[in-house]
Amino acid sequence: MKLARHGTGPEIFESLQGEGLSMGVPSVFVRLSLCNLHCTWCDTAYTWNWTNTQYRHVNDTPDAPRKYRREEEIIELDCESVAELILKFRARNLIFTGGEPLLQGRELARLAAHLLRLDPACRFEVETNGTLRPPPALDAHIAQYNVSPKLSNSGNSPTEREKPDAIAFFARCERAWFKFVVANAADLEEVRTLQNRYDIPQSRILLMPEGTSPDELREKSRWLAPLCLQHGYRFGDRLHVHLYGSKRGV
Repeated sequence: MKLARHGTGPEIFESLQGEGLSMGVPSVFVRLSLCNLHCTWCDTAYTWNWTNTQYRHVNDTPDAPRKYRREEEIIELDCESVAELILKFRARNLIFTGGEPLLQGRELARLAAHLLRLDPACRFEVETNGTLRPPPALDAHIAQYNVSPKLSNSGNSPTEREKPDAIAFFARCERAWFKFVVANAADLEEVRTLQNRYDIPQSRILLMPEGTSPDELREKSRWLAPLCLQHGYRFGDRLHVHLYGSKRGV
């Protein structure tokens, strides 16, 4: 498995879930490397924004683009080693995040099956951008999908960010919750278009303000919260940013 490197080991850590339906739940995060999208505001750009690529990011400047050396940001481990690290923590709500974890769906299926043999109390969530369907062997073990389809504010093209087969799969799946990152009020029209196009139940949609600092989140929450109330959407915050700031491993 290809995981994000943090210091001398993989980015596997215990914290409170910061986003989505499970916000506040003690969880173990397993951050996989690699992504098939390149969001300009991504807070884990070290999983995809490699040197010698043309991707743009808010941290880039024309004379000093902030790129990462792929070989320095990835650590490869087998599923047995990953499981051993996970089970050192107390929490048994396990979150596969990224990057885009479903790029390694087969490996995650093996990891989930192995973890359940070691401890049947394990519960699995997947955080995904909604462009890939999970393989059946993985889907059989997942209690919750946190699906975050990207809008135009991400900088990805429509053909990159919208994969009809994958979004339709998650729209039909009652274990999938849709979390849209909203940067401005105009983004709501894109959300409503996707909701209608794929018949996504309104009760499974959360709107979350885009931002990597408490001040940014508070500012956008002032107008986003009333919009959620007006249109019947859940409001989703970023608890980890309020608690810890924009840091890794928390």
